[in-house]
Amino acid sequence: MTLPRWVDELLDDRRYHIEFNGHLTNHVKHAVVALVGLGASEQRVRAYYEQYARLTPYGYGLEPPRAPRHVITEASWAEHLGRRTSYASYCELMERLIQERGMDAVLARYLPRLLPGWVGAFTHATIHLGWALDIDHPWMAVEGLAYMAFSFVSCHPERIAPPPPERPREGRALDSLLRIAGRWEDPGVGLRRWVEEAIGDPETWVATGTHPELARSGLQYRIARMLEVGHPLMYETPAWLDTDELPAVWEQLYHAVTLLYLAQPGDFVLLHLITSLHAMEQIAQRLPPEQHRSVARLFWLGMLGIVFSRADFPQRATLAALGDSFQDAVDIGGPPRQGQDWEHIVARAFEEAEEHNPKLVYVLHRVWKRSGCRALYRVAAGCFTSTPELPKSFEHPPTEE
Repeated sequence: MTLPRWVDELLDDRRYHIEFNGHLTNHVKHAVVALVGLGASEQRVRAYYEQYARLTPYGYGLEPPRAPRHVITEASWAEHLGRRTSYASYCELMERLIQERGMDAVLARYLPRLLPGWVGAFTHATIHLGWALDIDHPWMAVEGLAYMAFSFVSCHPERIAPPPPERPREGRALDSLLRIAGRWEDPGVGLRRWVEEAIGDPETWVATGTHPELARSGLQYRIARMLEVGHPLMYETPAWLDTDELPAVWEQLYHAVTLLYLAQPGDFVLLHLITSLHAMEQIAQRLPPEQHRSVARLFWLGMLGIVFSRADFPQRATLAALGDSFQDAVDIGGPPRQGQDWEHIVARAFEEAEEHNPKLVYVLHRVWKRSGCRALYRVAAGCFTSTPELPKSFEHPPTEE
């Protein structure tokens, strides 16, 4: 893909660190990919970039690059996974390797070790890499690989197991969601109470090795603890994930995450399942074919870890009703009501300071087109989110180097 010079210039910008105020992710290049993909003008994209760098929606500006504490080499790169250190040195290593060996060779060599940590940095490292591969930008891909190493938090795929033999075969992702939602609503199972007890007190877990910046984050701490402790429901691979053809598997996953989002429209956490799924699909497409299904399995596992960490799950009745309502609904035969069509949704996205919204629209518009114009993707694309308030833990300064 040949990018316009101004797009390449923005994505090649090296003036800012990948995070700010501790662990908050610099999303500005994700917004560039989304806005360009939706057809925004150069003037609009540049204005967004400059405003975000000055003052993000969280109320902080972007920060300059940080000097690395360690020199990361091919021999030592795995020793520092998830230690949130020496991001710039990871970038230097990955850029050199890509120049020497080519992008696909580096992806095939390093991603099998990095992808189990795809949920790290609340999926944003994976988004950075996947969206870089989507637009085929080498430096942004370097940043994504480095960020995945920097923020690595394993979802422990070694725990994945087949479903119990007595369970009826689930042919759809919706069936799997309904089963899991039913378990959440069963008072005898007590999943909400179990999650809160498993996650526990951040100060306790910092003493046993949890990075203090994750403890400060609130959300990332809960996700990291949930992935570390785990629950059997997270590791039981549904039959459709193992047996469907891969294009159908990706469609099932998009259907699942969109139904979850529609069950709680505008939910900031659930929105990330949609934008990170796009990233994981782009990554899978650049790996050898025999690795594609494992990427989908990792997504399902990490997705459940994220949702479980909330000590909540969308209601079974709501998911079932949405599944029935949108099962055969397609946008063919007449335009939707004014304000709910793609033209208006995209126009709203262009005016958003919260970059997660144009990203949502960008991904779901692509899925809508390839799915035969299924209405649930358009409806979900119009459910914008708001920038969340930062937790009280942000009253303490960042713990970074």
